[in-house]
Amino acid sequence: MAKFRKVAKDKKTGVAKKYLSGAKNKSKKAAEIKKTSAAYKRGEFIDVKAVQKSRVAQDGRKKTTKKTPKRKR
Repeated sequence: MAKFRKVAKDKKTGVAKKYLSGAKNKSKKAAEIKKTSAAYKRGEFIDVKAVQKSRVAQDGRKKTTKKTPKRKR
Protein backbone atom coordinates (compact mmCIF):
# COMPACT_ATOMS: atom_id res chain seq x y z
CA MET A 1 0.00 0.00 0.00
CA ALA A 2 1.24 3.49 -0.87
CA LYS A 3 2.37 5.72 1.96
CA PHE A 4 1.64 9.42 1.90
CA ARG A 5 3.47 12.27 3.59
CA LYS A 6 1.79 13.82 6.59
CA VAL A 7 0.14 17.16 5.93
CA ALA A 8 1.58 20.18 7.77
CA LYS A 9 -0.95 21.26 10.41
CA ASP A 10 -1.35 24.55 12.25
CA LYS A 11 -0.25 24.04 15.88
CA LYS A 12 -2.94 26.23 17.41
CA THR A 13 -5.98 24.91 15.52
CA GLY A 14 -4.98 21.52 14.12
CA VAL A 15 -6.23 22.41 10.62
CA ALA A 16 -3.98 21.95 7.59
CA LYS A 17 -1.80 25.03 7.03
CA LYS A 18 -2.68 25.12 3.35
CA TYR A 19 -6.35 25.78 4.17
CA LEU A 20 -5.43 28.74 6.38
CA SER A 21 -2.84 30.38 4.14
CA GLY A 22 -3.72 33.95 3.21
CA ALA A 23 -6.54 34.28 5.75
CA LYS A 24 -7.10 37.54 7.60
CA ASN A 25 -8.11 35.71 10.79
CA LYS A 26 -6.73 32.17 10.82
CA SER A 27 -8.51 31.03 14.00
CA LYS A 28 -11.89 32.21 12.66
CA LYS A 29 -11.37 30.41 9.36
CA ALA A 30 -10.24 27.24 11.17
CA ALA A 31 -13.34 27.34 13.40
CA GLU A 32 -15.58 27.65 10.32
CA ILE A 33 -13.81 24.71 8.64
CA LYS A 34 -14.17 22.54 11.75
CA LYS A 35 -17.84 23.47 12.20
CA THR A 36 -18.66 22.63 8.58
CA SER A 37 -16.70 19.38 8.79
CA ALA A 38 -18.53 18.26 11.92
CA ALA A 39 -21.93 19.07 10.40
CA TYR A 40 -21.02 17.12 7.24
CA LYS A 41 -19.96 14.10 9.31
CA ARG A 42 -23.29 14.21 11.19
CA GLY A 43 -25.10 14.17 7.85
CA GLU A 44 -26.59 17.65 8.18
CA PHE A 45 -27.36 19.93 5.24
CA ILE A 46 -24.44 22.17 4.26
CA ASP A 47 -25.26 25.47 2.58
CA VAL A 48 -22.34 25.48 0.14
CA LYS A 49 -23.00 29.01 -1.12
CA ALA A 50 -22.88 30.40 2.43
CA VAL A 51 -19.65 28.50 3.16
CA GLN A 52 -18.02 29.80 -0.04
CA LYS A 53 -19.13 33.34 0.73
CA SER A 54 -17.69 33.26 4.25
CA ARG A 55 -14.39 31.78 3.08
CA VAL A 56 -14.03 34.40 0.35
CA ALA A 57 -14.77 37.13 2.90
CA GLN A 58 -11.98 35.77 5.13
CA ASP A 59 -9.50 35.79 2.24
CA GLY A 60 -6.71 38.32 2.69
CA ARG A 61 -6.12 39.11 -0.98
CA LYS A 62 -7.30 42.33 -2.58
CA LYS A 63 -10.23 42.02 -4.94
CA THR A 64 -9.30 43.51 -8.31
CA THR A 65 -11.23 43.45 -11.53
CA LYS A 66 -9.20 43.37 -14.69
CA LYS A 67 -10.29 46.04 -17.14
CA THR A 68 -10.06 45.33 -20.83
CA PRO A 69 -8.36 48.02 -22.92
CA LYS A 70 -10.46 50.00 -25.37
CA ARG A 71 -10.04 49.05 -28.99
CA LYS A 72 -8.42 51.52 -31.34
CA ARG A 73 -10.14 52.15 -34.65
